[in-house]
Amino acid sequence: MATIVGGTGTYMLAAHDKDYKLSKVEIGRPDPGPTDVMFDVKFCGQCHSDLHTINGEWGVDKYPIAVGHELGGIVTAVGAEVKKFKVGDKVAVGCMVASCFECGLCDEGLEQHCPGMCQTYSNMFPKGHHHDECSDTWTNGGYSTKFTCHERFAYVVPEDMPLEIAGPLCCAGITVFSPLDRHVKPGMTVGVVGLGGLGMMAVKIAVAMGAKVTVFSRSLAKKDDAAKLGADIAVWSDSEQMGKLFRTFDVILDTVAQPHDINSLISTLKPHKGIMTMLGGVPKPYEVGVFPMIFNGTRIEGSLIGGSTKTQEMLDFCAKHKCYPDIKVIHAKDAEAALRALDAGTAGAIRSVIDCTTIPEM
Repeated sequence: MATIVGGTGTYMLAAHDKDYKLSKVEIGRPDPGPTDVMFDVKFCGQCHSDLHTINGEWGVDKYPIAVGHELGGIVTAVGAEVKKFKVGDKVAVGCMVASCFECGLCDEGLEQHCPGMCQTYSNMFPKGHHHDECSDTWTNGGYSTKFTCHERFAYVVPEDMPLEIAGPLCCAGITVFSPLDRHVKPGMTVGVVGLGGLGMMAVKIAVAMGAKVTVFSRSLAKKDDAAKLGADIAVWSDSEQMGKLFRTFDVILDTVAQPHDINSLISTLKPHKGIMTMLGGVPKPYEVGVFPMIFNGTRIEGSLIGGSTKTQEMLDFCAKHKCYPDIKVIHAKDAEAALRALDAGTAGAIRSVIDCTTIPEM
C-alpha cells in the first residue's frame, strides 16, 4: 500500500536486492482517507510471488521493497465514509489495493483486470486516491506492521475464521476459487496439477464444491496426502496412467509455478467443453502441441486472482466448509530462511505466515 518514504511509525521487513536477505526499515503509512481502513498487521503469508518479485524474475527491480499480499490484521482507524468496518474488527487484504473504480471491469467486479489496478506491493501508487504524497514511490506490502487500504479491497474476516488463515486465503484461496466457481458444478471431474500450497487449496475447494478430483504429480510420493484430501493421484509422465484418463476431466487447474510440459494433460480433457486454467506465474513461454488441441477442441485460459466481491464470497465459502490452508506461524527473523526454502522447493505445502508483531524485534 501507499508508503511515505522517510516517514515513521511503521516497520517493514524489506529486501534490498535480488538476494532474499531481509532487514527492518522504518517508513510511514498515510492516515486513512474518507474511504480507507487503517490496521495493525498481525500476520502476513509468504507466496511464490514474493520470490519472483525479489529475485527479479518478473522484472520489478524496485528496492528496498516489502513484499507480502496475504494480510490479516485488526482495524485501528476508519475514514468518515467507511461502511464495512469499525475499530477493533478483523480485516484481511489480498493482492490489490486500488483500481480506477470507474471502468466497466470495475463495475463488473473484475478489478484485477482494470488497467488502473494497483498491486499491494511493487506498483507505483496512483494519484487521485487521497494520498498523492505517496504517488512518487511504489507500494510496499504486508511484511510490515501497519497498513492503510481502500475499504473496497479490505475484506471482512468471518467470525470463526482464524486471523492467520484469512490472509493466505486472499491469495491462494481466491486464485483457485475464482476459476472453480466459474466452471465447476457438483459431480464434475477436476484435475489439479501440483500439490503445493496452491494445489492443496484447489483440491479442498473443489471437493467442497462436490467435484471428483485427481491430482497430477511428478510421482506417487504425495499419494497419501491426496487421499487425505479426498483426491486420487496420477503421474503426468506415466503414459499408461494418462492413457486411462483420456477425455476424463471437465476442468484442469495447473497450479505449478515452474516451467513444465503440459502436452500430456491436454488429451485428458473432455472434448470441446474441457478447459485448462493456468494459474502459476511462469515467466518462460510454454510449448504446446497444436494437433492435440485441435482434435480435442481444448480451451486454455489464464486466471488472475478474483475481484473484490468474489474474494469476499470465497472467504465466506471457505469459512462455511472449513477449507483452510495448512500453515505455520513464524517469527519475522525466520522469514528469510522460509523464503529460501520456498525458492529451493523444500518448503512443502505448508505455508509460512509471518507474525508481523515480531518485526520490531528484528
